Amino acid sequence: MAKAISFIVVFSFLLIPASTLVESNQEGYISGVISNKGLDFAKNLLIEKAISSMVPLQLSDIEKSVKIPVIGKVLLGLSNIIIHSVDVASSLVETGDSGISLVASDATANMNMDWRYSYKTWLVPIAISDHGTATVQVQGMVIWLNAAIINQEGTLKLLLLDCGCHVKDISIKVNGGASWLYQGIIDAFQGKIVSAIEDAITKNIKEGIKKLDSKLQSLPKQMQVNGVVALNVTFVEDPLLSNSSVELKVNGLFNGADGSSVSNYYVKGSQSFLSCTDSAKMVEISLHQNVFKSAALVYFNANYMHWTVDKIPDQSLMNTDGWRYIIPELYQQYPDDDINFSIAVTSPPIIRVSDHDIGTTIYADLVIEVLNSGETVPVTCISLVISASCSAEIYGNNLAGSIRLVNFTENLKWSNIGNLQMHLVQAAMSTILETFFMPYLNSHLSTGFPLPLPHGFTLQNADIVRLDSKVKVLSDLSFTDRYESYNLNQLPIYW
Repeated sequence: MAKAISFIVVFSFLLIPASTLVESNQEGYISGVISNKGLDFAKNLLIEKAISSMVPLQLSDIEKSVKIPVIGKVLLGLSNIIIHSVDVASSLVETGDSGISLVASDATANMNMDWRYSYKTWLVPIAISDHGTATVQVQGMVIWLNAAIINQEGTLKLLLLDCGCHVKDISIKVNGGASWLYQGIIDAFQGKIVSAIEDAITKNIKEGIKKLDSKLQSLPKQMQVNGVVALNVTFVEDPLLSNSSVELKVNGLFNGADGSSVSNYYVKGSQSFLSCTDSAKMVEISLHQNVFKSAALVYFNANYMHWTVDKIPDQSLMNTDGWRYIIPELYQQYPDDDINFSIAVTSPPIIRVSDHDIGTTIYADLVIEVLNSGETVPVTCISLVISASCSAEIYGNNLAGSIRLVNFTENLKWSNIGNLQMHLVQAAMSTILETFFMPYLNSHLSTGFPLPLPHGFTLQNADIVRLDSKVKVLSDLSFTDRYESYNLNQLPIYW
């Protein structure tokens, strides 16, 4: 049962009421909302997995002495008491001012055990003993717990408020031995067996909560994406609850992999994510446009927005001969020399999420470099203002995307080869952007970055909508088989 509770509570922490959480002055830019459909899915799945991990459950041996008419004092003992199956008829999870209430009711269980007895009578001076087996049917079992989770400096702390187990009735079928003793065993041990079941389950709940609390507090505050960026998944603010959904926020901004923060780059404002746009979906994950801006800022600061182009589909532009009629002075000074293009983004890209589009504006300098006598000679620099449109898509559990060129403007920044006719240069710039720059960006955007989901859960039939400066992923969930053999005491607390 400790494993059962561990597994269920981890997913259910999203249900904690706002009154139990500590105020935070941090902003949350990624929000997760679970609908009633999602909660039902989680509850049913997690109880199923919890039961499969709980059984077989072995109880402590029981001994008792009873007086039986005519026979006298009889020593009775039960051993190898094992619950080998549990079935939960109904279950319920609710939230309130005190936290989570989880109840599994009308549950049944099947048990096996060994029994033995020994006694002496005045008629027979030697000890008489026998042994056999018994099966027990547990009926009307109710298991409950009340717990709360508080936000403690960006991590979660689990508090067990109350828990217990109540068994309504058991029936015992005894095999072997003397039939005259059957009723004596039933009368003597029924209360003991009930107490043993209730105590064992309650004890395991408490032990499981302690272990889970330790693991929850070890949740990482940063999710490494690659060697350049990491996602800040520190829990912030209080959860928001409605009658049909529950929301929890994380910081959600990208930091440098070395831990350098970009949080101060953004002005805190009023953020409200709770919407449940499509109640037919289990979860909704909202990402504010500042999430994407922070990723762009980290890559920019890490100097990852600088490229040298030495090959494009139109290779004629990679030699001064291809520029003979576009920039005559270039060919005259450097006839038949090869060319590189150096492209550098000059400021963090501007990203805007609207209801109809994800737009970006990129400011970049393109330098034409001539390879002359073993030297690389910069000859001119053209400033570009690139407008592009982005689309978002789901790739596994990653939010990926693609980008297409909308338009661009160009201006001559400096030149060592005379004045350029920019209207002639524009077609060549368009070719470079369309055949290199955009495909290069798309090769990286197609991979995307992982959404903060618990291990083992996969998005299914996901839809993407844009609303109020946010990208929202609306999806059902499936649970993968690769965690079937995983220790449920360790699930699913690592991003």
